[in-house]
Amino acid sequence: MIRHIVMFQFKPEADGRTQKENTVIAKEMLEKLLGIVPTLKSLSVEVNHALANQENYDLVLISEFDNLEALQEYIVHPAHKEVSEFIGKVREKRACIDFEI
Repeated sequence: MIRHIVMFQFKPEADGRTQKENTVIAKEMLEKLLGIVPTLKSLSVEVNHALANQENYDLVLISEFDNLEALQEYIVHPAHKEVSEFIGKVREKRACIDFEI
């Protein structure tokens, strides 16, 4: 089993929306992938707590796949590419790690 963790920090303003608005949109888009992308086994998307350090990343995605091939199928899936395109326009930073559990 592979766990895929991605953290995003969003631009203060992008695509005509605030950082908070884009964070909420990204969260909703990512959550919709469960049930659409067949190789995605589980998914959790969380937003940094409002009272936490604002230098933290804004959003974290924690997802699980059977293996690295399944993760790759997720990455190239059209629904994921759509989310990735949106996030790519509004994010400032991205950090990712994939590991076996």
